[in-house]
Amino acid sequence: MDSSAPAILLGLDPLWLSTAIFVATYALLISERVHRTVAAMLGAGLMILSGIITQDDAFDGVDFNTISLLTGMMILVGITQRTGIFQFVAVWVVKKAKADPRGILVTLATVTAVFSAFFDNVTTVLLIVPVTLLVVDKLEVSPYPFLYAEIFASNIGGTATLIGDPPNIMIGSAVGLSFTDFISELGPVVVCIHFAVLLVIYLLWTRQLTSSPEARARVMAFDARGSITDTVLLRQSLAVMATVITGFIVGEHFGLQSGSVALGGAALLMLLFTLGRTGKEQSARVQEVLAELEWGTILFFMCLFMMVHGLKASGVLTLLGQQMVGLTGGDLQVTAFATLWLAATASAVIDNVPFVATMIPVLQSTTAHLGGTEQMAPVWWALSLGACLGGNGTLVGATANIIVAGFAERAGQPISFGRFLLLGLPVLLLSTIIASGYLYLRHFA
Repeated sequence: MDSSAPAILLGLDPLWLSTAIFVATYALLISERVHRTVAAMLGAGLMILSGIITQDDAFDGVDFNTISLLTGMMILVGITQRTGIFQFVAVWVVKKAKADPRGILVTLATVTAVFSAFFDNVTTVLLIVPVTLLVVDKLEVSPYPFLYAEIFASNIGGTATLIGDPPNIMIGSAVGLSFTDFISELGPVVVCIHFAVLLVIYLLWTRQLTSSPEARARVMAFDARGSITDTVLLRQSLAVMATVITGFIVGEHFGLQSGSVALGGAALLMLLFTLGRTGKEQSARVQEVLAELEWGTILFFMCLFMMVHGLKASGVLTLLGQQMVGLTGGDLQVTAFATLWLAATASAVIDNVPFVATMIPVLQSTTAHLGGTEQMAPVWWALSLGACLGGNGTLVGATANIIVAGFAERAGQPISFGRFLLLGLPVLLLSTIIASGYLYLRHFA
């Protein structure tokens, strides 16, 4: 630990004290009695005030590439959604499916998966689910197969890319994995898992996925183009998003980190969004965009990084890494599959962000025992797959799940915890088995 650090509170063992602070914070997160941002702030504050780390150490522990990437993407999505493009695509694919409930199930779920890979899955379900509920109401069919499919698709689709889910952002930033690395490594298995889960849902509900010609005619009367509210902003948003994605792909060759690319794209789109306006109008537009940012989430991440740095400074994470090497015998294959299943199980019941934040340095400490940085790749992919797919296990496994459940309840079609569990656990099991087979064939066969 830094020699400039203050004395540990009451002379307590920093290893046990940091562990107690982290466990207590985790208990608050799980209980949901205290907002997760407040809990993380308390935990980070105690790490500093107790003397485990200094304030300077705390800020050194924050991964600002992750923070920059999250902030940049939030701004890009916040401005882009104002154009109505999400709703346009949803209505457009419904009409392309000829308002056939079976076709709508597949197309809307696939659109949800694709949007979740390139935008955050919470924004995706916020915009897609209301359209879905309107469509199924007009078709006079049960909303459940559609809502389940979109929940699962949002978590599965987010697994495919660097920016699709916060755990991937954290893993990519910590290990140096690029946008191209993620989509080329995880894209194929995500496609397989997505359609396997869709097949399960289709087989379970196929007899209910029928509608009358009159109901389908009502849906076909929807006006997709009417969803677009600002064509100029739409062209600007799509151009900037394409530039940002290109920047993610080629930036690694020029030493540009993904956070810088995202913030640069956000700055450019903000400029276009305010250009040509009066000073007062520009100020109002900037304030509108910034007010919609999830500042609580950004602060949560920063404080979480500080807490994890406290665990690292006190030696807790090194000790956990040694224990993991002991349990797996230093075998790379055993470690990869243990990480996959542990992450999938844990992420079904607790927030996958703090879990991944803790696991990253633990796994990093095992690198030397597992053959070096290059050999560790399967373990990182296992952590990503498990943490992202685990969100499908329970209703509280991911924020997107809870949001969809809220929409369903307001529509008079509630999704209970137990009802979701009956399908969520089999889907989680199926997804993890497919992921296990993929990891084995790609890295160990």
